[in-house]
Amino acid sequence: MKEKNWLATVLSFATECKVKMILSVLCAVISVGGGMVPYIGVYQIIILFFHGTQTTSSILFWGGICIGGYMVKIVFYGISTTLAHVSAYSILENMRIKIADKLMKAPLGTVLNQTVGKLKSVMVDRVETIELPLAHMIPEGISNLLLPLAVFVYIILIDWRMALAAMVTVPIAVVAYGIMMKNYNQQYAEYMESSNYVNSVIVEYVEGIEVIKAFNQSTSSYQKFEKAVESFKEFTMNWFTSTWKLMNFGGAVLPSTLLGTMPIGMILYIDGSLTIAELTMCMILSMGIVAPLTSFTVFVNDLKSIEYAVKDANEFLHLEELPDKHKQVHLEQYHIDIQHVSFSYDTQHTQNVEKMENIVLSDISLKLKQGTISALVGPSGGGKSTVARLIARFWDVGSGAIKIGGCNIKDIPLSQLADIVSFVTQDNFLFNCSLMENIRLGNPMASDEEVIEAAKAACCDEFITALDKGYHTNAGEAGGRLSGGEKQRIAIARAILKDSPIVILDEATAFTDPENEDKIQKSIAALTKGKTLLVIAHRLSTIKNAHQIIVMEKGHIAQTGTHEELLGECVTYKNMWEAHIGAKKWAAHSVKGERKQYV
Repeated sequence: MKEKNWLATVLSFATECKVKMILSVLCAVISVGGGMVPYIGVYQIIILFFHGTQTTSSILFWGGICIGGYMVKIVFYGISTTLAHVSAYSILENMRIKIADKLMKAPLGTVLNQTVGKLKSVMVDRVETIELPLAHMIPEGISNLLLPLAVFVYIILIDWRMALAAMVTVPIAVVAYGIMMKNYNQQYAEYMESSNYVNSVIVEYVEGIEVIKAFNQSTSSYQKFEKAVESFKEFTMNWFTSTWKLMNFGGAVLPSTLLGTMPIGMILYIDGSLTIAELTMCMILSMGIVAPLTSFTVFVNDLKSIEYAVKDANEFLHLEELPDKHKQVHLEQYHIDIQHVSFSYDTQHTQNVEKMENIVLSDISLKLKQGTISALVGPSGGGKSTVARLIARFWDVGSGAIKIGGCNIKDIPLSQLADIVSFVTQDNFLFNCSLMENIRLGNPMASDEEVIEAAKAACCDEFITALDKGYHTNAGEAGGRLSGGEKQRIAIARAILKDSPIVILDEATAFTDPENEDKIQKSIAALTKGKTLLVIAHRLSTIKNAHQIIVMEKGHIAQTGTHEELLGECVTYKNMWEAHIGAKKWAAHSVKGERKQYV
């Protein structure tokens, strides 16, 4: 990423705080001006003593001037840094809001493909790294640039030769830093790559520690973790050792202005071109002229951290948005018509099927009638979940069309589509609020009584009321006490409360044990009245009464029919049913055996 790009990105979020940033700069300039006053006051006091005209009142006067200038410096620096921090946090807030807005408008499937760790890292950690340099570069960067410049001009007013002498160490330090920074961009890029790798290994190790212990892989996994950390340490140490000599040399030479001002000043003094007061003042000023410049080595790192943080954030800031319509459409029916749909995750926006690679769905056509239950079954990887997600428009189809009530879903506003489609998956997330509020997410305007009625319809009421605080139990507190099946029923209760005309259940019975299967069946039955229901299930007994069962294999529709028809006509379905019945009998025998052990 070019520097102007990331800088333009940062500044684009600073529109609302532009005035604060300008005031921060002005206050920083005033602060620098105030910082120059003590030098003037000290110079006048030195002259008083050399001329023998010092008096208590004159010394107190110029001392007061010095203190006043110093107070102006401190006060305006405080105002500048406060305004800079406010601006920085406003930029951070705007960046995070913009990223969140992009995630809302991007294809949901694209967002779900991002790991939670990466989203958290970019939105929280990487964006946060912008604050420190941004908040300090405005006041400190300006003061560290203007103060040496002002001092240099002041020395020129005294004697231009002393001004040049004060700068004699700068070219030497610049050469040293230039050699040190020759491969800086490449080294920093490798540093970030190494840092990201070690972070990913750490996250992998921590998240997978349960599996590591369960399969006794702690030794090999720890070795990978240890090697990653050791490799990162070696890289950073090698980088440091390759630059520390030049860095220390430059840091030692740059402030050593007396190397130039002392001999040149003595020559000019002996020559009569410089008074002792001017010589003293020039040496005092020269010692402060380049010290602030050394902080720019820190600002180089700060600028790089901003560049990489914005680079990571830009990945989300430039996510391609789903095209959205704004005019609501009127739908009288809610049957779903899937017409010759093909789709690939790699080329989601390709409209030419022949150019699509790794095709997930190929020429799929289906009709899901309102008021009926349709079920998608088949081997894993057959494209069942993809069909469901395309109906909810997680992505746009590669070719073909999906229509609801005769209207292409691309012509339905995303907000309206979200209202008419309820989507329940096997990965049901409970927010950190009460169970009642978790269910009420389906309809934020619902009363407590309506929430409880939905919970009863989803067979949730019994286990919720058994909790100490009932419906007011925090989901975090109840999380460890709720089974996967109970969490699924809460998700179904949300869908019942939402009362959408189209309901999609994607493996919503995945965590159901045989004993509670009938409760999930009743929950699903409560969703079916007058609705278009699409169920994806491996547990075939839950969908054997569906109006139509669609068997999918490798992105194609193998066969469609009722349970009885498929048992007689579809070998794949028959094999799946026999395997399911066998597993179900085994599970039932296992449950009975466990009961006998506890009796």
